[in-house]
Amino acid sequence: MKTETTVQGLAASLNPTRQARKLIGFVPTMGNLHEGHLNLVREARKLCDVVVVSIFVNPIQFGPNEDFENYPRTLVQDSQLLADAGCDILFAPSVEQMYGTQPRLTNITVGGMANDLCGASRQGHFDGVAVVVTKLFNMVQPNYAFFGEKDYQQVAVIRQLVQDLNIPLEIIAVPIVRADDGLALSSRNGYLTETQRSIAPSIYQNLQQAQQALQQGQALNDVLETIKTNLIQAGFEIDYVEARTPQLSAVNQFEQDTMLFVAAKLGTTRLIDNLFVKYMG
Repeated sequence: MKTETTVQGLAASLNPTRQARKLIGFVPTMGNLHEGHLNLVREARKLCDVVVVSIFVNPIQFGPNEDFENYPRTLVQDSQLLADAGCDILFAPSVEQMYGTQPRLTNITVGGMANDLCGASRQGHFDGVAVVVTKLFNMVQPNYAFFGEKDYQQVAVIRQLVQDLNIPLEIIAVPIVRADDGLALSSRNGYLTETQRSIAPSIYQNLQQAQQALQQGQALNDVLETIKTNLIQAGFEIDYVEARTPQLSAVNQFEQDTMLFVAAKLGTTRLIDNLFVKYMG
């Protein structure tokens, strides 16, 4: 596996692949890798000739009170995991390499679906994601880019971005990877204390119970309120518990396929999860 830290080095490493018209797969990450990330690499490996993974903790997607400075940076360990998973090129640029030394004058504003759910409490977050993802897509120029469905709203925003800006690649969404107890894998799980880690899986347990309740005919609002009550009793501070269509439109009643979304804090750690509920008619 090659490691590149500059845009020029990345381009030089990818030139032979482009000239041979081989397929490039891309997995953008912020590092501190876990099995969910490695699963994306393996999926890319199945479909593509060359797999590029970026590790870059993007400062412009963090809010003023979020964890940019403390976000775990584990490049040596991540490099070994990526090599074992089948990554061909690791791109690990500095902030200066990504954004230069002059003020950035160009922004990308994502409206609509980016303004609620996580966008409501993390103002500017998806604009920051849109900028860095667009820059990375321009640098790597992949045929396919792979994202995890844990960040379902992010995947939807990036799909919209690619469509709106005519970026010539295909987005592949990969199902959530979970720990044995059901907790969705996340780099932020490492912030949890031992006690909090034992409580955290109750998000997924409540989503599963909600799925069952909806399919048995319980009213959607009642089901959402039950999730909130249960999680508050378990010690969570709720950000949102919401239902949406798979396209992220609002849902008031369970009359079609529906996504359930939860964002909640346990201590200082913000956890998100989601579950698809099939409408059986």
